[in-house]
Amino acid sequence: MTLRVARAARRLTDDWRHLVVEPRGSTALGISFRPLQAEAMGLPPRDTLAALLGYEYQLIRLGALWNRMEPQAGVFDPASLDWQVEAAERAGKQIVLAVGAVKNFGYPEFFVPPHRLQPKLRERSLVTATSHPELLAGAMSFIARVVERYRDRKSVVGWQVEHEPVDPLGNEHSWRLGTEFVRQEVDVVRQTDSTRPILINGFVPMSLPVALQQWFRTRDQGDSLSLAESVADIVGVDMYPRHALTGRAGFGVYLDASESRWNGRLRSLLMKAAAKARVMITEGQAEPWESVTNPPNPASLAMYSCPPDRVVENYNRCMRLARDSAYALEAYLFWGAEYWLLRQKNADPSYLGAFQRILDLDA
Repeated sequence: MTLRVARAARRLTDDWRHLVVEPRGSTALGISFRPLQAEAMGLPPRDTLAALLGYEYQLIRLGALWNRMEPQAGVFDPASLDWQVEAAERAGKQIVLAVGAVKNFGYPEFFVPPHRLQPKLRERSLVTATSHPELLAGAMSFIARVVERYRDRKSVVGWQVEHEPVDPLGNEHSWRLGTEFVRQEVDVVRQTDSTRPILINGFVPMSLPVALQQWFRTRDQGDSLSLAESVADIVGVDMYPRHALTGRAGFGVYLDASESRWNGRLRSLLMKAAAKARVMITEGQAEPWESVTNPPNPASLAMYSCPPDRVVENYNRCMRLARDSAYALEAYLFWGAEYWLLRQKNADPSYLGAFQRILDLDA
């Protein structure tokens, strides 16, 4: 791992065209779709999903956002998810459905309806069945309704419970879900549908400073990857080799693991998976992670944290690591597909081109 000070926006190159692409073998490829991020980028969500579904990958992750599907007490409105599921089915994709309920993928990663937040979640606290029994009851009821609604869809191949559930919520919130809270949500999914696997994902630290911080903040009950190993059928790994800590005047301070040997945590997960659980990359970095919420979109430039060539290189290193561990990843989901379309809209098709190169290898 290296701490770098670097110019944030750099000249856009075509290096992505010349990289050798590692074969995926039996690993399914896919994306996650974030309608709220599409909206934030000025992209119509329906058109965005339609465009992304035109690519020849196998798997897509969709999210049931609690506050969107329960806009007020006593109302369950699945319309915002129905159209996504139906579009994915028409395109012949398999679906991993993230049922939440408290956390789900995509900013702000917290989707509890306001009427369910009594009492509010106190910072630096552990949210448990004892501290928030009504929140847990509401979450379990919501999850059950979502699973009941979509369990007869053959396109749905798995359920994701929460999102990085027992880790703190980035820099926005320091509260965490208790492991028993999440275990009860997992039990509801299994009771409602015993036929499909359950996925729990977690962030794998790619540098020693982040690993130490992760350990310290979760030392009382372990992190999300540890929970996933103990209760999930599929362990999901969220992986970001290069990201900004702060930025100013066109420069950023970055934690950069992209050139170093990747940490033993991921290698250990893969080796254990060969004998026990299944492992997939739920978020393989394929868009910039700068010091702002939405990734910047500079004309004719690329952001240092993830230029187009990193889409290929991050994927390649996971494929090599899996191969060296004698294990085939269940799937690799690229993170940032909406950003690719934003770039294309602004005359830069290179991110989509990098993605297409990977798909073309097995076409």
